[in-house]
Amino acid sequence: MSPQADVQALTPRYARFTRRLRGIMIDWVVGMILLFGALLVASSIGSDHFARTLGILVVLVPVLYEPILVSLTGGTLGHYFTNLRVVDERDQGNVSFLKALARFVLKGLLGWYSFIVMTATRRNQAIHDLLTRSTVQIRDPAKARPRDYITERTDFQGPDMPSRRRRVAVICVYLLLAFVVYGLADVYGLALAAAQVTGTWSPACMKNANCSTAAWLLTIASAVIWVAGSAACVGLGWKGKLLGARRRS
Repeated sequence: MSPQADVQALTPRYARFTRRLRGIMIDWVVGMILLFGALLVASSIGSDHFARTLGILVVLVPVLYEPILVSLTGGTLGHYFTNLRVVDERDQGNVSFLKALARFVLKGLLGWYSFIVMTATRRNQAIHDLLTRSTVQIRDPAKARPRDYITERTDFQGPDMPSRRRRVAVICVYLLLAFVVYGLADVYGLALAAAQVTGTWSPACMKNANCSTAAWLLTIASAVIWVAGSAACVGLGWKGKLLGARRRS
């Protein structure tokens, strides 16, 4: 193997959001299977004591599932089936149980907002990755496609780039404006108006949340657009592509 090939083999490959999203969805399916499986077993046995014990396990398993597997094997089932691994930045090994637990708690508290900053980091890290000094990398490079990962970004600095302070300030202004527009437009009201026109929303939906599937999907889509727009704003701003803090030509 040539020296160049050796370097390429050792270069960390950081997972893109789409690849990580697939892993999250797999873990969600696994969680649903475990939950409904536990409910089926509890209803079949009909023992109150067994049902209480099983109920405790149903609570503990989702909480400990990710921290235990990430600390012992480098990833959950979702990570494994999407060829991903959670890596400690300090030694490139598995993260400790406490760090894996902290990642899980932070990710749960921040939700999808944790991933907004990924395109503005050198290693495609979410907020819970940054705070725990961890990365999500390709487990087996031989099985990965170029669109599944990035290598470390090096274009965030340079004499032609605005200062970090300026980029952060401009990003905050854009996010604030987006928040104001979002609030004034009231995405819930927009979704309601659009759904009433298409016949998917009814007054009962407003009064007691008795909404059609199409109405709920419309609301979820609006929220997804809001999060995606915020992520794009952060990424473009940090790359010097927003008006007010552009890279000098």
